[in-house]
Amino acid sequence: MQVLESGIGELLQPYSMEEFREWNRTQKPRGLVDKLMSEQEAIARFVHDGDYIGKELYGTCRAPMSLARELVRQGKKHLRAVGQGVLELDLWVAAGLIDAMDITYHGLEVYGVSYALRRAAESGKLKLVEWSNGAITWRMKAAAMGVPFIPVKSMLGSDTFRYSAAKVVECPFTGERVCLLPALVLDVALIHVHRADRYGNAQIEGISGFAFEMARAAKRVIVSAEEIVDTEEIRRYPDRTIIPYYLVDAVVHAPFGSHPGEMVYRYERDEEHIRDYVQASQTPEGMQAYLDRYVYGVKNHQEYLEVIGTERLEYLKRTCVGR
Repeated sequence: MQVLESGIGELLQPYSMEEFREWNRTQKPRGLVDKLMSEQEAIARFVHDGDYIGKELYGTCRAPMSLARELVRQGKKHLRAVGQGVLELDLWVAAGLIDAMDITYHGLEVYGVSYALRRAAESGKLKLVEWSNGAITWRMKAAAMGVPFIPVKSMLGSDTFRYSAAKVVECPFTGERVCLLPALVLDVALIHVHRADRYGNAQIEGISGFAFEMARAAKRVIVSAEEIVDTEEIRRYPDRTIIPYYLVDAVVHAPFGSHPGEMVYRYERDEEHIRDYVQASQTPEGMQAYLDRYVYGVKNHQEYLEVIGTERLEYLKRTCVGR
């Protein structure tokens, strides 16, 4: 195929689909292995300095926050990340864990662009490569399919393409201009779900986002779950099992694991906490004070919930639409 145009962005995560296939053949156990562990053990075992990391979903919905905070506590260094999400990325950027990011959207919704992101980007400490939301998901779909790229019409004629690492080619069948998106193979994915069994079979209620694609595009998958259930309960509703056990490396029990984000049918997002976070993040000193109180100042997720308080958590459950 003739390459007509190339984006100027760097390919932050070079990949080999043959290597990824070999990893799945040799590194993923097929037996029913008990993978239930603490968030400390999961992050320590499966996230390494320099990894390319992804988390699912967008905004504040079903955010793997208990895992995100543990990642900060352990001080993993020189990470690269796929920029789909808000709360987790903001913490990682503010804590100085991220060197480079494939970015789609990083605004704190009604509060505007992240202060932490702006400071890091303008200082030159954070390298950014731009993609559309759809493009990032399609890149993971390509990896899940085992193909090196996927052809789409997205981003053609836009500055998003210009600042990406995509390419425009002439279709060998029709002669039309087509955008080629490189597959995205993650070193590790963090995914929060409604329920899972101890082997890693994971189920999601409501919008499933791109959990299906991400779990299949990652070498290592850490699942945190609001509830740990028996495998027989999983088997009662097999159609809800978005992520099967053989893709998962660790399972973590994390009630309110998305806080201050929301969990559909379980609890609302904590608007008051998020507003306080945004205000604190306006300055490096305020951001450090937040991290000291809610991340470094607690040993684990359970202690974090104790700081938030039972009364506040119960309120978020009562006000959840659809409960």
